[in-house]
Amino acid sequence: MSKQFFYNRQKAVEYANIYSFSRNPKYYDFSNLGGNCTNFVSQCLHAGGCPFNFEYPLGWFYKSINNRSPSFTGVEFLYNFLVRQDKSTGPKAVLAPIEHLDIGDIIQLSFDEIKFSHTLIVTKVNHQNPSNPYCATNTFDAFDRQLSSYNYFIARGLKVS
Repeated sequence: MSKQFFYNRQKAVEYANIYSFSRNPKYYDFSNLGGNCTNFVSQCLHAGGCPFNFEYPLGWFYKSINNRSPSFTGVEFLYNFLVRQDKSTGPKAVLAPIEHLDIGDIIQLSFDEIKFSHTLIVTKVNHQNPSNPYCATNTFDAFDRQLSSYNYFIARGLKVS
């Protein structure tokens, strides 16, 4: 049975605002090792109250660069962790249309129609155009950047619970 927790979406976005253009020294910066975007979004989820899941290798946690789960820093690994519903703790998500996302939800982008390689967190809903939310990310640092400003093939929305 899954342990219950409260995901504070506002706290996740506040964390994103602080660390979109800088790095939290408690976490390694993977910008030069393939990208820091998923690491950053995982930090936002944790700042919003999502508890770590220490079930290695399928869990979601970060203790150090050498003691972390693949899902904390890898785009597809995070997706697989979030949508897996049989875990004991940690954040969960379901696929959702972009226009149904709220602040604190996640968007993953595919730039080549083959694999997803970038992770964003929704920071503001665009009420005039709900399919074009504002997002934050690392590697290509941004805060309140509109989704439409990215040149991508596929956007995958993940509604966090």
